[in-house]
Amino acid sequence: MKIERVGFIGLGIMGLPMAKNLAKAGFELVVWNRTIEKARKFAADVPGSTVAGSPSDVAEQASVIITIVTDSPDVADVVTGEKGVMSGIRAGSVVIDMSTISPAVDRELNAQLEEKGCSLVDAPVSGGDIGAKAGTLAIMAGGRKSVFEEVLPVFEAMGKTITYCGPAGSGQLVKQCNQILVSVNLYAACEAISFADNNGLDPDVMISAISGGAAGSWQLSNLGPKIIRGDYEPGFMIDLIQKDLKLVLETANASSSPVPAVSMVHQLFNYSQGKGLGEKGTQALFEAIVGRD
Repeated sequence: MKIERVGFIGLGIMGLPMAKNLAKAGFELVVWNRTIEKARKFAADVPGSTVAGSPSDVAEQASVIITIVTDSPDVADVVTGEKGVMSGIRAGSVVIDMSTISPAVDRELNAQLEEKGCSLVDAPVSGGDIGAKAGTLAIMAGGRKSVFEEVLPVFEAMGKTITYCGPAGSGQLVKQCNQILVSVNLYAACEAISFADNNGLDPDVMISAISGGAAGSWQLSNLGPKIIRGDYEPGFMIDLIQKDLKLVLETANASSSPVPAVSMVHQLFNYSQGKGLGEKGTQALFEAIVGRD
């Protein structure tokens, strides 16, 4: 497949820097966002990009269409809704869904697209806004392997670790595994920082001593210092991780998979939301652990 133009739907915290990296890599972009002013600003700032009037318009102009929006209903709406991608897509085109949503929804969308001679690759990402800006995201892809290989140059413009995971829906399942580890590791980091502080240790020293060893984690090294400073500005919001963990719990229930640690962290994040921290970064989980109001 010769990729002449890439369509990009969703210019939020993650989507905006990802789209900019595609432009830096030389791809011509046609963009759309529910808040159309964001799309217009992007086009004004990024030479060679244009604004579409609808997701359908994006699909009419691009052979590869990326979606990165909030939740399963949002993806379904931009793909199959009124003036959605499906109404404008051309045979042979590929939809890359980089949102984090239900594997079942992406499987169903793939089946509908294949009826029109098109394909879907589900390709959720990890790495937060830092990875999105740096172009170092981890990308987990599911779908037909031949289609994945055709659109690999698009992924390479946005990510560093790009893994083909299996048939449609597999990328979303791997992302759910990612969110299990992210959430439980973050809980452990919060607990260790609280424990260190309560016992007279300098938490910064603790992180420095531990990060290079077996107990080290991305969460400890990157979010630990923010927790110590009380910096809860979002790279990834609590409201969004809660959406992801709800998907994990749904999948776990359907497959009879025990996930007690996820259930506990989900409840702690729920407490954080109740305290008005839903739009803060996930590191604000610390407030639930130390019990501050």
